[in-house]
Amino acid sequence: MDKPVHTAPVAAIARHRLTTDGQGVTTLVAFAGCPLRCRYCLNPHTLDTEQAWPLYDAQRLYDAVRIDALYFLATQGGITFVGGEPALRSGLIAEFRALCGTEWRLSVETSLNVAGEHIEALLPVVDEFIIDIKDMDPEIYRSYTGRPNDRVIDNLRRIARQGYADRTQLRIPLIPQYNEMEAVERSIGHLRSLGFSHFDRFTYRT
Repeated sequence: MDKPVHTAPVAAIARHRLTTDGQGVTTLVAFAGCPLRCRYCLNPHTLDTEQAWPLYDAQRLYDAVRIDALYFLATQGGITFVGGEPALRSGLIAEFRALCGTEWRLSVETSLNVAGEHIEALLPVVDEFIIDIKDMDPEIYRSYTGRPNDRVIDNLRRIARQGYADRTQLRIPLIPQYNEMEAVERSIGHLRSLGFSHFDRFTYRT
């Protein structure tokens, strides 16, 4: 029996992005659907579950993006999966890796607020995680996203335990009306204690 083929709704494909979504020239693939409802969501259109987004399987996606394979190979670039929440599409991303091979760089920009099985599936096939932490404080996190951050912390430990901390960039924002710089620094201290060292501090624009 053939293995089931995973499909996912794709909200956008953006080509020829340079050093903004990972290394080299990248194509950004934005999946629709997210478990969070962040107050300052950067891609609110991806939350619309009523939208008739086109469904892609790994083959259709590969056919859509391979036109830029020479750019990926020349610059050590590749595909950056965003959302929504791309980690929910771990099965499709794994199937995509089998098609594109190992020379393209695959990055996943994620909140990590997903079941651990998705991260386990992604670890063998992803070159880099870009994680938008929001804030490590449970109350700040819940106030901003509407969800607890237990899964985030569990998945951070999973990534560190399996030796992927050096391949993980952590985005620690200052979120107006939700946290302060002291909270950002506390989050970074907590993350350092888990074994992470690559941080991107910035301020959300409201």
